[in-house]
This record gives sequence, structure tokens and C-alpha cells, in this order.
Amino acid sequence: MTVLGVGIDVVDVARFEASLTRTPSLRDKLFTANEAVLPVESLAARFAAKEALAKALGAPGDLEWHDAEVVRLPSGQPTMELRGTCLRRATELGGTSWHLSLSHDGGIATAILILS
Repeated sequence: MTVLGVGIDVVDVARFEASLTRTPSLRDKLFTANEAVLPVESLAARFAAKEALAKALGAPGDLEWHDAEVVRLPSGQPTMELRGTCLRRATELGGTSWHLSLSHDGGIATAILILS
């Protein structure tokens, strides 16, 4: 496996929840309809995953939040479905797969993404 990009992000869950409360439209801006209904800890982890993806892709400024969606495989393992701007950038880099790990505990949500 050739690693083309790595991204990691950490989100303070309480601070993220305060942002969602202060700016209610933020939930719809950042998350797909399937993601938006999840509890705040899961949303924070998904936001961290999207930030980690952006870093793995070289942080281009034209990525759309809805073009990356965290989903679970039948095994329960998280992965990302990429489309539009995110899939285009991954393809430009030669990426054909990505590996995602999420965690949230003690008020912190984290995500690591490896693009290969």
C-alpha cells in the first residue's frame, strides 16, 4: 500500500456542541441528512473525519462538506463515501482507497484518515 496522504483531527465535543447551538444552520452545512440526526459525540467525530480527509487531500480550498459522508460498513467499521469535489481530489492524487478510524471519549472526538 502506498500512502498518498494522512490526516488527523481532534474536536472538543462541548465546544463543537456550543457551535451547533449558537449557529443552528451549521449542522446542515457540515453534514448530510443521514449524518445530521446523530448524537453530538458522533457528529464531532464525523467533523474530525472530514477535517482529517481535507488534510489527507492536501487541504484544497474547494472541498464541499457534503461530498464526504462517514458511513458504517456491515461490520460496523467506519469508512467514508466520497463524491464530487472530494472524490475528484482523491482521484487526482491517485487515491483509490481510504482507511478511517474514529474515537470519542472524555469529551474529545478524534479521527485519522489514510489515503492510499
